[in-house]
Amino acid sequence: MDSIEIGLWVTGFMLVMVVTGMRVAFAAAMAGLVGLVWIFWAKFGYAPDKFTKALVVSIKVAGQVPHSKISSQALSLIPTFILIGYLAYYAGLTKALFEAAKRWIAWLPGGLAVATVFATAGFAAVSGASVATAAVFARIAIPEMLALGYNKQFAAGVVAAAGTLASLIPPSAILVIYAIIVEQDVGKLLLAGFIPGAFSAVVYVILIVGIAVVFKNVGPPVTGFTWRQRFESLPGALPIIFVVVIIICFVYNPFGDEAWGTPTEGGALGAFVVFVMAVYKGMKWTQLKSALLDTAKLTVMIFTIIWGVLIYVRFLGFADLPGAFSDWITSLDMAPMLILICILLAYAVLGMFMDAIGMLLLTLPVVYPAVMALNGGENVAAADSAFGMNGTMCAIWFGILVVKMAEFCLITPPIGLNCFVVAGVRDDLTVQDVFRGVMPFFIADGVTIALLVAFPGIVLYLPSLVG
Repeated sequence: MDSIEIGLWVTGFMLVMVVTGMRVAFAAAMAGLVGLVWIFWAKFGYAPDKFTKALVVSIKVAGQVPHSKISSQALSLIPTFILIGYLAYYAGLTKALFEAAKRWIAWLPGGLAVATVFATAGFAAVSGASVATAAVFARIAIPEMLALGYNKQFAAGVVAAAGTLASLIPPSAILVIYAIIVEQDVGKLLLAGFIPGAFSAVVYVILIVGIAVVFKNVGPPVTGFTWRQRFESLPGALPIIFVVVIIICFVYNPFGDEAWGTPTEGGALGAFVVFVMAVYKGMKWTQLKSALLDTAKLTVMIFTIIWGVLIYVRFLGFADLPGAFSDWITSLDMAPMLILICILLAYAVLGMFMDAIGMLLLTLPVVYPAVMALNGGENVAAADSAFGMNGTMCAIWFGILVVKMAEFCLITPPIGLNCFVVAGVRDDLTVQDVFRGVMPFFIADGVTIALLVAFPGIVLYLPSLVG
């Protein structure tokens, strides 16, 4: 049995473990270790006395992964941006942002749901975690929508779907992970997420308004706010806007050619600014403790998935599965764009059984080289490429498409994590209620993905400005 066959058998073994309920991190780590032992034992000739040697070598190879990968400076972005989000929530900045959005936008049909989408997008700009965003607005927005007579399934669906915007709108933890895996510039990828993230929010808003117009009892508008009340709500929302501006200016420096600092330093500065604002607003020690503990829990969960999956990725390298898959993809007698669409559809199916971060970590080492080969290679010029863009821009474009698919998977049954989070926060909702509520948003996400595929300029405009 050659290394490719071993890779396929071990991958199948891992997928069976994931589908049967084992956590992705542990399934991937176990499969990676088993695969490494199998690969080395095969190289040593399957002799019984060589099994121990293969086991020792495999443990050494796998044991280097957690420290060598998790100590990456780029990954330090993740806890800093998650901390910004939790500090903003416990300091009451998130509630103030929602109140401002409600007073300015809620007059529209389905206005409170529209305000939730825009407030969620604003919160996503300081928090890189979709799960945290969904949990925060399940506590803030759903009670107000229910008090106005909104359909509870619709209200839950709005929050679960809007929470996915944190996957695209910078600072996005998933975009950071993608950048590390494919070895692309983190700053450019984060910058590329702005317009697609805002575009996704607008598509959600159009859908909500359309539903509210057709079904009058779904989301009644909110009226009665005076212009004075609207302007009085703005100071409470300014701190989050201020932090977003600070991070953007610090990392991208629109006033010069050189950035003032790295994305990690920008995230740390943003966390410090939010902390100062939180203290000024009277944050208590118990609230600060909760913010730090929630940040630590979510960070540990993400990092555990990363190191567990990277053990499996290390095995894939020895099995040469990425190269074999890339050769197979490029040999298909199909248009490159059609193959890309099939890959995105495969992500939609895979996301029904895996969480977003684990799915990307598992698939990108195999899929990314194939997509780059379809385009013409890492160093291809735009004029010679299949998708009309050079290698760097293709990597950025594909990254946004994949992360948008990861957003889609956060609300698809049976694993849709955001739906479970919203149901877990609310005692009056079941998971089935939330899944029914998010069904219309499948259409919105499908439209968004189709437009991002058809018009890459939506994704690439901002990255192209920074060279």
